[in-house]
Amino acid sequence: MRVAMMGSGGIGGYVGARLAEVGEDVHFVARGKHLAAMRADGLKVESPFGNVHLPRVSATEAPDEIGRVDLVIFAVKLWDTDGAAARLRPLVGSSTRVLTLQNGVDSRALLRRHVPDEQIVDGAIYVSAVIAAPGVIRSPGGPRQMVADGRSRDPVIAALVEAGSRATGLDIEATDDIGGAIWAKFIRNAAFSAATSVTRSTAGVVLGHPESLALLRALVEEGILIAAAEGHPMAPDFTDRTMALYGTLAPQTRSSMAEDLEHGRRLEVEFISGRMHSLGLAHNIPTPAHTMAFRALAVHAAGHEGRN
Repeated sequence: MRVAMMGSGGIGGYVGARLAEVGEDVHFVARGKHLAAMRADGLKVESPFGNVHLPRVSATEAPDEIGRVDLVIFAVKLWDTDGAAARLRPLVGSSTRVLTLQNGVDSRALLRRHVPDEQIVDGAIYVSAVIAAPGVIRSPGGPRQMVADGRSRDPVIAALVEAGSRATGLDIEATDDIGGAIWAKFIRNAAFSAATSVTRSTAGVVLGHPESLALLRALVEEGILIAAAEGHPMAPDFTDRTMALYGTLAPQTRSSMAEDLEHGRRLEVEFISGRMHSLGLAHNIPTPAHTMAFRALAVHAAGHEGRN
């Protein structure tokens, strides 16, 4: 299967490396120092699930150098969706599928400005991974699940699931309830992103203090109310299962938004806690914890380049 990773940061680099490791024809779209390092020394993944070193990888900043592929895995930050999606045309043929692994719940609506709706496949991923250095992806461990919409029984998605069955450190499934899966991920990711970013702390610290733990739980419970109002009710034990899931994270784990905040990069907060805040207003549901996170982080949303 010919695969293009649109976005080769933590998630894109990790998933692409795992697929390439088992023989899939993977091409990475990257930029800057990360791209230069990949071209010079390949791509490395450091993970408790097994390290990977791909000494030679296909990496470029120009999608037209790759050409048509079977599958595009779209893993750019939400604020970069329009710009990245506008560059997809050389990769997308009539049978190409574009699988989005972005955070939040707005990815399809943003993508279909540039890609036919019937070629977009919704997905969600539970993997913690960051660029530790140019050309190096580091994952502290924890969940390693990736899900894609399987309702159409699409052969491209079937091939992806089969590849996942051969990969280490990545479990890929197709689901008939992708809406529920995306909203479950959104609730969990939004809560963890807000808690680790506002406190500027790791999972171990947040879970280890009663007040930050209470904040994390409140963020989850607000998300559950919003999901139900949007037509995606969660199971009664969803909060407890989510808190248990956080407990499986390596203590040093932080959200990607907390990592971006630490390094002065642009934040996805508008699409995360900001989205919870706006949906709360639309449904007349109070979201004090997410609203606080959104307003506290808004001053950092543009990164260092957007601040005086």
